[in-house]
Amino acid sequence: MPSESRNVTTVLAANPTRLPVSVLTGFLGSGKTTLLSRLVRHPGMANTAVIINEFGEIGLDHLLVAESSENTVLLNSGCLCCTVRGDLIDTMRDLFLKRVRGEIPEFDRVVIETTGLADPAPVLHTLMNDPLIAARFRLDGVITTVDAVNGADQLDRHQESVKQAAVADRIVLTKTDIAAPEALAGLERRLAGLNPAAPLMRAVQGEIDPAGLFDAGLYNPTTKSPDVERWLRAEAYGDDHGHGDHGHGDHGHGDHGHGDHDHHGHGHDHHGHDRNRHDDHISAFCMTVEEPLAWEGFATWIETLITLRGPDLLRIKGILNVRESDTPVVVHGVQHVFHPPVRLEAWPSDDHRSRIVFITRDVSRETIEAMFEAYRDASE
Repeated sequence: MPSESRNVTTVLAANPTRLPVSVLTGFLGSGKTTLLSRLVRHPGMANTAVIINEFGEIGLDHLLVAESSENTVLLNSGCLCCTVRGDLIDTMRDLFLKRVRGEIPEFDRVVIETTGLADPAPVLHTLMNDPLIAARFRLDGVITTVDAVNGADQLDRHQESVKQAAVADRIVLTKTDIAAPEALAGLERRLAGLNPAAPLMRAVQGEIDPAGLFDAGLYNPTTKSPDVERWLRAEAYGDDHGHGDHGHGDHGHGDHGHGDHDHHGHGHDHHGHDRNRHDDHISAFCMTVEEPLAWEGFATWIETLITLRGPDLLRIKGILNVRESDTPVVVHGVQHVFHPPVRLEAWPSDDHRSRIVFITRDVSRETIEAMFEAYRDASE
């Protein structure tokens, strides 16, 4: 965890002025553009700013009105669209400044569309790490489209496709009306293993209710407060290994048979699978710790993980019971970048155990747990 993120006193403010940002990603031909073009027509998407790569790719001509400001245009649906020209940080700062100056209509949500081959991680890093962006915007979630007809083949052939699904908060299956039922069911099982906590949603010809896609972040706009349980969805993994204050390292790992390439955090039978499949390199699991943690020991452990395997730590989310705080601390990381830790005002439930969700590539649960035990022992 970078030194600037080690301060455990950070407090989450219920700040409605920070605008939620959703990242829309998906492999080439997965229906991402069709989905977005339908979303901007939906009444529930009014007052939304959409940052895309090129206007022409999404076919917005019939939605445009006369009013425009340089690279920002107003759609008759009430949405704003602008293109990414150069750095995303500059685009977002410019969009926000125009909003403040009244040069463009007010918007209360941002959707960023990535290219089909893009790794969404750099966008997430920008939202989490740039101080000016983080002061004005907050990450709501990652929405990934997956082609129900060709998705399995894309997962087999393209690492980018696997990573897009692995880091998602919501997965939208497209072309489900023309996919073979058995193939669709198999793809859904595969995606559930790859990313157990991401709800699977279906869209036909891009039609979907936006209400199910958004408000996936830590902050719940309905209650105007953090909602850790909804954000973390730790129960989706269903296999957390308890870590008490004794028997460190003795968790029966030899009985589980979870190697670096074969654990997905779920109970599906993988016999007969092609072991070279890209998603067979992904592990998704929740680690539960019974006793309070020493913050410095935890931070050192995370920093060591980042140093050794940063690119393969696809996503980390957690709620921590730390000795130095009477209330829980929330952590969130994407590869080598961590959001500053957030100390909540109160525990969300009677469960005061630390729960840390990992989605990793070629890093087994056993590796993570062994390093954790070593650093916890060193901090005691």
